[in-house]
Amino acid sequence: MKELASGAGAKVVDVVNQQLTKPTQTYVGKGKLGELLEIVKREKIDTIICDDELKPTQQLNLENALPGTKVIDRTALILHIFASRAQTHEGRLQVDLAQHEYLLPRLAGQWTHLERLGGGIGTRGPGESQIETDRRLARNRIAKLKKDIEKVRKHRQRYRQRRKRSNLPIVSLVGYTNAGKSTLLNTLASSAVTAENKLFSTLDPITRKISIRNGKEILLTDTVGFIQKLPTSLIAAFRATLEEAEEADLLIHVSDISHPNRSEHCHAVNEVLGNLGLTDKPKIGVLNKIDLFPKNYQAHEDTSLIKLMDQFDQTVFCSAETGFGIGELINVIECKISEY
Repeated sequence: MKELASGAGAKVVDVVNQQLTKPTQTYVGKGKLGELLEIVKREKIDTIICDDELKPTQQLNLENALPGTKVIDRTALILHIFASRAQTHEGRLQVDLAQHEYLLPRLAGQWTHLERLGGGIGTRGPGESQIETDRRLARNRIAKLKKDIEKVRKHRQRYRQRRKRSNLPIVSLVGYTNAGKSTLLNTLASSAVTAENKLFSTLDPITRKISIRNGKEILLTDTVGFIQKLPTSLIAAFRATLEEAEEADLLIHVSDISHPNRSEHCHAVNEVLGNLGLTDKPKIGVLNKIDLFPKNYQAHEDTSLIKLMDQFDQTVFCSAETGFGIGELINVIECKISEY
């Protein structure tokens, strides 16, 4: 959560935790609410971010209890980051849809004026309130975005059909955001795909043809990074993008071995793959960023790493940055592809 907040440009001043059997109308209990109010006044906080998706009433009640403070939830934060990263027409469409679907049930709590698509004279009925108008405009916008995304989806389907006719095996890179998938694609394909040390630097799938051994070629696709508690609205909006992984003959699950939460990250990716029905697809585990470990690091003595490795049919230690282990990875890809 702190990484997400920092990635959005926020300065994290304090972290407050509370265990509740169930969330309250203000998301936290009365005592914790008083504690938050003290922190807000003392540190002059202007934004509070909650690590869950808030109900519209919870967000409104929390803002009323903390006057002058903006309250956003995990979903809004992730949507903000996605919006700032979206570069292509397809990416912006998908983010726009997710934002509108998130905003629609929250219009009652905020004064929102949306672009009037297909409006004009006679579209506003007698006695219609501003909130009803905004809701209608939001639904119209959502309907239009879904039509536009469906066109993109069909275009991607035709593109994948052409790729299938080439009879080249398709391999997809999947993994937690910022695990190094784009850097690995660049190393394997000798390409120059944007690869930055930040969350969600890749939102659109990128495919490159690469040679492995004995003149054999494969199509390698980089996909959007996953994250813990990925909002369902984003999964739905990015369905056309995530379908790239569904069409793959082989998945390469890239994990940042140097991250302290690597096991949780791996579990989050497997959860999303399960939601997409890809649990049984052939998969290689790539434990990336081994160069960030000391030279005398003994992987076989790391019990948490052994548990992580047990989740894959086969694992490869590598560094996409330095090139270490890339030869072994290519050998493993070739062996796996030849099995199918």
